[in-house]
Amino acid sequence: MKLKVTVNQIPYEVDVEVDVTPSGLPPLNVGGVPGPAPKPHHVAKTVTAPLAGSVRKILVESGQTVAAGDVVAILEAMKMETEITTAYTGVVGKISVEPGAAIQGGDPMVEIEQS
Repeated sequence: MKLKVTVNQIPYEVDVEVDVTPSGLPPLNVGGVPGPAPKPHHVAKTVTAPLAGSVRKILVESGQTVAAGDVVAILEAMKMETEITTAYTGVVGKISVEPGAAIQGGDPMVEIEQS
C-alpha cells in the first residue's frame, strides 16, 4: 500500500506492508450486547525543539499542570534565547532534557500527558 506522508512540509511517498496477523484484540461488537465501558486512557504529547541549540532553562517540573501557550523551556541558539511553549494542556510527564544539553531541531524536550 502506498501512503503519502508530509514531514516538515516535505511530501514523501511511502510503501507500507500491512500485517494481517490477528492483533489479539477482542472483536468489535456493533449492535449486540454491550461490553464493559472502556477505561479512560492518557495520551502524551511531546514538545520538541524547533531548532538546534543548547537548553538554557527548564521552567516546568514533572507533575506540574500546564496550559497551551505556557513557556516550558528556554533554548539558546546563536547567542539568542528562544522561549519554547507548549501547544497542549495537561500535566508534565517525562522531561527528556536538562540545562546545558545540546539538542537538535525535532528532539523531544517535554511530554505533556492529556486525559
